[in-house]
Amino acid sequence: MLGSGQLSMSGGWTAYLCLASALTGLFVPAVAVKEHDFKKCDQAGFCRRNRAFADHALSYTGWESPYNILAESTSFKDGQLQATILKTINDNGETVRLPITVSFLESGTARVTVDEEKRQKGEIELRHDSKARKERYNEAEQWVIVGGLTLDKEAKVGYEDKTQITVQYGPESKYEATIKFAPFSIDFKRDGNTHIKLNNKGLLNMEHWRPKIEPPPAPEKKEGEENSSEAENAETTAAQVPEPYPGEDTSTWWDESFGGNTDSKPRGPESVALDISFVGYDHIYGIPSHTGPLSLRQTRGGEGNYNEPYRMYNADVFEYILDSPMTLYGSIPFLQAHRKDSSVGIFWLNAAETWVDITKEKESKNPLALGIGSKTSTNTHWISETGLLDVFVFLGPTPQDLIRKYSELTGTTAMPQEFSLGYHQCRWNYVSDEDVKDVDRKMDKYHIPYDVIWLDIEYTDDKKYFTWDAHSFADPIGMGKQLESHGRQLVTIIDPHIKNVDGYKVSEELKSQKFAVNNKDGEIFEGWCWPGSSNWIDGFNTAARKWWATLFKYARFEGSMRNTWIWNDMNEPSVFNGPETTMPKDNLHYGNWEHRDLHNLYGLTIHNATFEGLKSRETGEFRRPFVLTRSFFAGSQRLGAMWTGDNQAAWDHLEGSIPMVLSQNIAGFPFSGADVGGFFGNPEKELLTRWYQAGAFYPFFRAHAHIDSRRREPYLAGEPYTTIIAAALRLRYSLLPSWYTAFRQSYLTNEPIVKPMFYTHPSEEAGFAIDDQFFVGNTGLLAKPVTHKEKETVDIWIPDNEVYYDYFTYDIIPSSKGKTVTLDAPLNKIPLLMQGGHIFARRDRPRRSSTLMKWDDYTLVVTVGKDGKTAEGDLYVDDGDSYDFEKGQYIYRKFTLDGDAKTVSSVDGEDRKKVKEGDWMKKMHQVTVDKIIIVGAPASWDKKEVTVESEGKTWTATLEYTPAGKGRAAFAVVKKVGARIGADWKVSFA
Repeated sequence: MLGSGQLSMSGGWTAYLCLASALTGLFVPAVAVKEHDFKKCDQAGFCRRNRAFADHALSYTGWESPYNILAESTSFKDGQLQATILKTINDNGETVRLPITVSFLESGTARVTVDEEKRQKGEIELRHDSKARKERYNEAEQWVIVGGLTLDKEAKVGYEDKTQITVQYGPESKYEATIKFAPFSIDFKRDGNTHIKLNNKGLLNMEHWRPKIEPPPAPEKKEGEENSSEAENAETTAAQVPEPYPGEDTSTWWDESFGGNTDSKPRGPESVALDISFVGYDHIYGIPSHTGPLSLRQTRGGEGNYNEPYRMYNADVFEYILDSPMTLYGSIPFLQAHRKDSSVGIFWLNAAETWVDITKEKESKNPLALGIGSKTSTNTHWISETGLLDVFVFLGPTPQDLIRKYSELTGTTAMPQEFSLGYHQCRWNYVSDEDVKDVDRKMDKYHIPYDVIWLDIEYTDDKKYFTWDAHSFADPIGMGKQLESHGRQLVTIIDPHIKNVDGYKVSEELKSQKFAVNNKDGEIFEGWCWPGSSNWIDGFNTAARKWWATLFKYARFEGSMRNTWIWNDMNEPSVFNGPETTMPKDNLHYGNWEHRDLHNLYGLTIHNATFEGLKSRETGEFRRPFVLTRSFFAGSQRLGAMWTGDNQAAWDHLEGSIPMVLSQNIAGFPFSGADVGGFFGNPEKELLTRWYQAGAFYPFFRAHAHIDSRRREPYLAGEPYTTIIAAALRLRYSLLPSWYTAFRQSYLTNEPIVKPMFYTHPSEEAGFAIDDQFFVGNTGLLAKPVTHKEKETVDIWIPDNEVYYDYFTYDIIPSSKGKTVTLDAPLNKIPLLMQGGHIFARRDRPRRSSTLMKWDDYTLVVTVGKDGKTAEGDLYVDDGDSYDFEKGQYIYRKFTLDGDAKTVSSVDGEDRKKVKEGDWMKKMHQVTVDKIIIVGAPASWDKKEVTVESEGKTWTATLEYTPAGKGRAAFAVVKKVGARIGADWKVSFA
């Protein structure tokens, strides 16, 4: 939903416009994002200082980092090394002590944490009037980390002297970390080769705490006296303020202004920065969310917008620009590097504003080689405003290893409600409950499947959440019941800003119980958002989160039902009259932590509180929540879905959505999508149609539109567009069993749902930068959506020597490994290939919603591999709603084609012993495999019938065989198979 897009001015005028809009319905036309409303690095004091520090270090001959480990301070025990780093702070040799802990974990992950030694009382004091906490923020771990911290007690010291220590760790001790003392650095090796270096360039910088020393007032000058006293005072002050390098800019140490807002900094400068080098790696991925290519660009000396670092500072960036390192709504500081057959990565655990510079350099062993045979290394420079230096190092060697180890720390994807994988119909706003019911009826009239309809802010009583507009939504229960009768759901928006008005119970409770975020003076913070004057719930307060959860109970949120779910928008948080459209950094949260310390975590806390609220709406109700969030951080994947925010109805935004969704998937948050059709503007019909075809392959599939956009429900498109859009939707619904199976795998391992080429084919260098095609789960389905106007062909890259078939025609794609093939893609066709060697499940009977499909029989599609003999696949099924799957109430099948034995068979995929069946499993066991389609079936299978064996019985099923045609593979269709989906069975073609 729109944030401040319609409120382009700052300060009080923004607030006035917001209030006017709330009170009078005034609409201010939306405009594209104004980049000057958001900081660039040189406008953020800590980023500017650290970039300047890097420039000084990298240009200064003989530069050595002023950080050295005190050799006698080192100790190693039970997989953990502890030591003290001394930071030299001036030419007099004065130092600051920085405790460092390097933890080697059982998973093979290493963790490097650097803090600042606690000062004695009185040694350092904040401004006398500040209430801010007097230590570095150290609580991000409790929000983000859920496991994986067990130490590797088998780790051992391999070598140690007065200059360094080497620790061997991980499986079979194949990993190695060499910690060098002077200057401090760490080399991480796998199988004897260096892959990652910390502080190799000497850019480590921890701005230590210091007292603010005001220069003494200049004495009165007598007539004719020189100004020497001013110079002396300046020298004295400078001498008392240690500098990491000559000429450092100290102008933003204690306060900083931007856009008419001043940020007080009672603790002074406290940024943390570190260079991390990926030796021999040219491609790096991750750190969403940004627009631009999947393989991240250089940011120093780069092209176009890329002379700025990638920024991670969750913000309401309306109508964002494309191909830019500019910050967006959420951030995951997880970065991966990849080269042929090797992947490594790091996770930077810091919730403050963070910038990442990227540069590349070529190395050649032969100085006369002129670049021939040289390898490229990628250097990154991480800069955070506050907090600990806390970085996890993953040494792979595969992309799958990185995701698995990252997810051991931060958790895996929540197992979703099955309906949430269907199509979601949304706009700002459906104007009444009758409007909602009318859309519901028309979707049925035009045979367009959908599962969820959404309500934006206008459903509320004057922007008061947990209420309904008495005139427009007079009968929310009646509306919900009509949806329920069609197996459909309702999502309502609930944002964390609470209207500040008398007589509103939620507001009164928020303030009286002190559950709101405070300003720097410890008073309740008041800002402006959709309701006008607003207060924000403090998601870092445990009691506040518990209170928030109670608001979702059916008795409190009257009009909500079992089929009502929640959308958390504006939770960066968005504050219309705040700096950069968000909350002042010197606001105070529970425990007196400054907002600057934990900004990027705020959205996760609201998402978490809402998630818990939906789990406890009624005693005895144990259902999986569905909560969509706009703002997110590492760990948000445990709570639901996200989307890429307020995009535009433009072809380039359609194109840009695919690398954005792929980036989310490889960064551990796969339940992601973009607003189909574009939020702002009015898409032409061709664009809308192509966007539905692409959206059918987003893990989260929702259309959304701005209040000022024309209505664009699929049935309004007209022919042939409505029919083509409906076909794309039915394709999504037919493949829901395979989408759900992919989500189950992601629930177990956090594996991406849609997978880029480097992830599936890590040996094929030609695929490392490809970000416009992808595989879906483990189905072998390779999609390449059309993203350009009037384009009726696509060029798709074939990553291997396996056979590929057209999904719709069964044509064999004439290509080979590493080649690009041109496919016809008229408007009514989605470029979709099937890789040989797979078996995937579909449900082919058209239904109006996923709920109404749950007892339908299955079709299995077998794509015979190039060897003509083999294929395999799987299917996961549960009730799609409850947590009973955690008690074993699910079906998981493995399917195998054995060409030699001429059989297709099904066995329990986990070789489970018989489980006690609940009501759902008993009913599900009556569902059967109705049809098996074998694409690429050999001619010897040209028969009239086949034998089916299952549960001690044998029977025959009919077989229809179609021989190969011009360019098309032969295929066989087994009809009325009749084997129960949860039973072992075998179909024999002998």
